[in-house]
Amino acid sequence: MSLQDKIAIVTGSSRGIGRAIALRLAQDGAAVVINYTHSKEKADDVVAEIQSKAGKATAIQADISDISDIHRLFQKTIEQFGALDIVVNSAGTFIQKNVAEVTPEEFDRVMNLNVRGTFFALQEAARLIQDNGRIINISSVGSRQAWAGSSVYAASKAAIELFTQILAKELGNRGITVNAVLPGATETDMMVDEIRKTAAQMTALERLGQPEDIADVVAFLASYDARWITGQRITVDGGFA
Repeated sequence: MSLQDKIAIVTGSSRGIGRAIALRLAQDGAAVVINYTHSKEKADDVVAEIQSKAGKATAIQADISDISDIHRLFQKTIEQFGALDIVVNSAGTFIQKNVAEVTPEEFDRVMNLNVRGTFFALQEAARLIQDNGRIINISSVGSRQAWAGSSVYAASKAAIELFTQILAKELGNRGITVNAVLPGATETDMMVDEIRKTAAQMTALERLGQPEDIADVVAFLASYDARWITGQRITVDGGFA
């Protein structure tokens, strides 16, 4: 129980990678805030699963693209648990379109959640997280690859990685670590079919990643054992070519 008595917020944790992270942090002893935008039933299911194993969890609705909602999420966490030790920014959205086809509305939707939302969640974390806390941002190997159709999504994830490196320097004197995890092709409902068909063949381990593969690395970064790792971009992709 390496995270015993720690309090964690995991944004976008009603499904996919965020859900797996929340379950793993709870398994390691943390009390976890399950954040969701619309999927209340799925968020409640995550809470119920954690509680069924004697863990602590609560669900809080907040749209991470809305700054007032971000503020409310963090304030409710402090009110309920009295402290904050771990923040995992997992909420995000994806678009697969060539530059010539992206609409202003689609551009704004991705940037408002992935970039603006993450930034202001980081701002709240920087203000409220306890000394020696852990901040982990979920990025993507897409930030390092120039794939057709990935321009907006890749740019949003590259911004998150820069936030990570800069905030690590700003908070280092408090013993707080800030890192980014870059998943490769992972089996979630965000994966598009054309990627699913070929991605497994492009990994050294010859399979798609599972959300638990990512969650295990996040749990390590959230632990005391990762105290000397900060400002890093850690690729978790099964040797994706």
